[in-house]
Amino acid sequence: MLEDKEKSGLKRCPYCGATGISFDAHSEKLKCNYCRAVFELVKANEDLADSSLAGISVSEGASDIIPDEDAVMTFKCGACGAEVVVDTNETTSARCHWCRHVLSVNDKVPNGAVPDMVLPFKLDKAVAEESIRRFVKKREFFAHPKFKKEFKPENVTGVYLPYMVVDANTHASFVGQAEHLLSRYDLGEDGKHIIRYDAELYDVEREFDLVVDDLTIEASKDKLNHESSLNTNNVINSIMPFDTENCVAWDANLLRGFASEKRDADVGDLRERVRLQVQDIARCQANTTMEYYDRGARWDKEELVVKGAKWKATYLPIWLYSYLQETKGKKVLHYVAVNARTCETMGSIPLSKGKLLMMATIVELVGATLGIILLWAGGVFDPEQTDANWMGIIGFLPGFVFYWLVKKTYRGTEARHHYESETKAKMENLRKKDVLVKKMTGLKNSWMKGANNTVVYGAGAGQKGMSNKVVAVIPDKK
Repeated sequence: MLEDKEKSGLKRCPYCGATGISFDAHSEKLKCNYCRAVFELVKANEDLADSSLAGISVSEGASDIIPDEDAVMTFKCGACGAEVVVDTNETTSARCHWCRHVLSVNDKVPNGAVPDMVLPFKLDKAVAEESIRRFVKKREFFAHPKFKKEFKPENVTGVYLPYMVVDANTHASFVGQAEHLLSRYDLGEDGKHIIRYDAELYDVEREFDLVVDDLTIEASKDKLNHESSLNTNNVINSIMPFDTENCVAWDANLLRGFASEKRDADVGDLRERVRLQVQDIARCQANTTMEYYDRGARWDKEELVVKGAKWKATYLPIWLYSYLQETKGKKVLHYVAVNARTCETMGSIPLSKGKLLMMATIVELVGATLGIILLWAGGVFDPEQTDANWMGIIGFLPGFVFYWLVKKTYRGTEARHHYESETKAKMENLRKKDVLVKKMTGLKNSWMKGANNTVVYGAGAGQKGMSNKVVAVIPDKK
């Protein structure tokens, strides 16, 4: 019996042998509910990735999923389609943590693999409730009336979601061209502006070893799709990074009182996405050596050789508030997610489109009216006045810009984890080559034509309806 308990990850008290153990988030220790002994969790991820990592290592928890239907079962929600893990040793009923629909035992599906590590909850429910309340309050003006009426932050649920944590030892090389700005000048006359640029063109090469530590990626196929026009999964992705170096060895006691979701993505499902993300990290690192080239760089050849990689499966903690919006037969599940370690909060709020359209129309009319008045007062209604014509066009844009900004803020459409700059990475053995090719004059563009040194390819790689091409831009390092 003891062997079965240990195998399932349910640890016994080292002092009295009881299995009634709970986790104290404040001290981040386990406490026996019988003898009141307090003891430490076993750290599982303190080792840092380094250049000695060789070969591909896949931990037991990250190995391909084998269906298992013992005490731990997975139920498929009939309302939103989510799959929820339930430990029948702890409870005989459950509710979906995504849409709060009551689950049925008839919807049981094969279970996922047990993870190697768990990152315990650090923030309690009251902190998460307050963070969600503040987040929604800032966005209540254009929020849908039904959502505002039904909003109850106390319905937030603590959830462990499945992730893969990957260390990689790689060698990266980039070959291409880059441009440096020499001067910017105006050739226009009589109020007209004709801007031109002079620049230097260089052949450039960058080659270096790169060690990536704890690249974290969702291990749920459904949550891998971050396309915000189809779902709101991207807000869950955006609350990363987690302090994965503080993960502890798998212990089922940590799941008591929290929901969890099974892993349904294997290493093979994630390998290409991880490769693209590591290459994005390498490109971001290469940019730190390219400060001189202020007009950008065009990499014509990129190579990434993976010398070693280590995969571990883990559960990471979030506080999740969900709201199912139904409009004319269409269902959209909105999330407000809180990182249960850092309190980073992001969410999607249902919009009152009628109110937003009305306000956008008012802004548009005011902007257009002011633009026309200013143009008329300045006497610039002249076909020869190109700049004035452009000013007139700009006067009709405020309403559209206003609508886009509000939607972006309320729905979090562009929120995502900037793994390319936020993942821990170390560049070593850098080799640089810069050769001046020529000086160019009278250029019309302020940015190098074909520059691709700031693009990100792996943020949405492999998703249905999405391209593996440019889906984001590497943010400038401050």
